[in-house]
Amino acid sequence: MTQLSLTSKNRCFNGEQHYYTHDSETTKSEMRFSIYLPDEALARQTCPAILFLSGLTTSPDNATQKAHYQKKCSELGMIFIVPDTSPKGDDIPDDERYFVGQGASYYVDATQSPWSENFNMHTYIIEEFYDLIRLKFPISSIGIAGHSMGGHGSIMFGFQYPSKFISVSAIAPICVSSQSEWGIAAYTKYFGEDSKDSLPWSKFDAVSAIKQAGKQYPLILVDQGGVDEFYNTGYLQPEALHAACQEVNQPVTLRYHANYDHSYYFIQTVIEDHIEHHYNATLTHG
Repeated sequence: MTQLSLTSKNRCFNGEQHYYTHDSETTKSEMRFSIYLPDEALARQTCPAILFLSGLTTSPDNATQKAHYQKKCSELGMIFIVPDTSPKGDDIPDDERYFVGQGASYYVDATQSPWSENFNMHTYIIEEFYDLIRLKFPISSIGIAGHSMGGHGSIMFGFQYPSKFISVSAIAPICVSSQSEWGIAAYTKYFGEDSKDSLPWSKFDAVSAIKQAGKQYPLILVDQGGVDEFYNTGYLQPEALHAACQEVNQPVTLRYHANYDHSYYFIQTVIEDHIEHHYNATLTHG
């Protein structure tokens, strides 16, 4: 059984913010995550949870310290979990570009050396980490959310594994990662050239996951800032996500917010709506 090491805990509203580490068999490294536990969960009552996947270059600290989700989760009795964005450490492969390597896993399983030894984040999140949090904490259900690269991850996982998640949302997601400059650089390293004779990169696109799975949820929620530099330079492509949802009759609320950028200030602005979206799914989930 995987052992968790509690590295810190702090009282926060009516709950506690915890950080843990554990040794991962999947990534062959020590992995770190944060979890907010409302008082109900601390008393071992089962609570719904949100699994939040973060974006490029970040760690569990970014969302935990900047997203301001604790108050709303305290009010609704929800657990909020933030895993790391990749294996990290001196012995882990890396790249000088911020959109490749440590902090930039895209939540995929690499097939090319040296990345394939540790960069198995797809399996880590959906199997090892998912099972770990269900085992160790009093979780009744899990919704999945994310920002940027993590938004790509939340939609991809949500539609590839709908039996594991009751709800999906994303904030400024990378919707077609295999066609963005970031994704092309990373996927070339992780998978080799994209061709019919190798693993198709599109397998790890949010849009492709929706088209492949079809309608899976009563509604998904997506928010996009209007002055987001990455949106305005074509990296995110929420319009492609909207078109994919229309194609398979998947209901989606895609909201554009004038004057908001890609930062955690935008996440703070919309995070309570996302928490309520996931909470509402628990009220109707059988």
